[in-house]
Amino acid sequence: MELRDIEIFLTLCEELHFGRTAERLHVTPARVSQAIKKQERRVGTALFERDNRRVALTPIGQQLFDDLEPMYRGLLDGIERAALSARGKSNVLCLGMVNENPQDLCPLFDAFKSRNPECDLQLRYAGFADPFRLLRSGDIDLLIAWLSVRESDLTVGRVVCTEQVVLVVGPDHRLAERESVSYEDFGDESVFGGARPDYWRNWLVPTHTPSGRPIRVGPIVTSSAEMIPLVSNGEAVSPCFAHSIRYHARPDHIYVPIRDAPWPAGRSSGAPPPRPPWSGTSPRQRVTSAPSPFDLVRSYWWMIRWSGESSQIC
Repeated sequence: MELRDIEIFLTLCEELHFGRTAERLHVTPARVSQAIKKQERRVGTALFERDNRRVALTPIGQQLFDDLEPMYRGLLDGIERAALSARGKSNVLCLGMVNENPQDLCPLFDAFKSRNPECDLQLRYAGFADPFRLLRSGDIDLLIAWLSVRESDLTVGRVVCTEQVVLVVGPDHRLAERESVSYEDFGDESVFGGARPDYWRNWLVPTHTPSGRPIRVGPIVTSSAEMIPLVSNGEAVSPCFAHSIRYHARPDHIYVPIRDAPWPAGRSSGAPPPRPPWSGTSPRQRVTSAPSPFDLVRSYWWMIRWSGESSQIC
């Protein structure tokens, strides 16, 4: 059995979803399916029960996972220790990110590397479908995520930075030409579901408008890539952070400021919100006239694992 096939099998055991497994490993779903079928032929029986609605491990699949997972981790750890020694490093700090804007945080990463030259800083995408899973499994040491976080086994650390919230809509959407929108406008729209846990999602995507009207939950997505065609086609809208204007600049995505968007807990209630950096531009220009990274402020906080490790990025 090839190492890559083992990796595909173990990842599918965790995700129980062929599409998410393919996305996580940067392969096609067909490659995932091919690898699993190959392993099932070698074992001589099914490792997964699968239909159009669900994927589940069979008892033999679970047995194989329990046997392979510690050996695979041990193999990777051994390779990692050798690579660290070759680079003159002795420690690793693995940092997870819910969003996809690591370039904006390079000054922070560079400061950490300067202060801790013996430590290798690694980045992992945690996503928003189950953002705390990698922390709890030990695959990452710290996570950058938006507030609020109310998990009894996780500790919220210092603020990294804050950021304005905007609404992304398709080019022909009724809100695309607005200078700004309100959460009250969401009462006539469908928003995406999929982020978990619910209380964490509701900070960014509330369940009701300010006047109490329910906000419809439409398509369920597990990554920003799944949102792209649905936003473009006008099937749903989504609040998102303003760095998306630069990282996901597309002719079929329009970003509109949300004037009554929330601010993360812990922000001084008396501090005025910054002026939108795109003031004076039309909605369709916002895609290409984005501000520089540090004209914006971002709403991410560190969280440290329940084990009490005191590693900090700066």
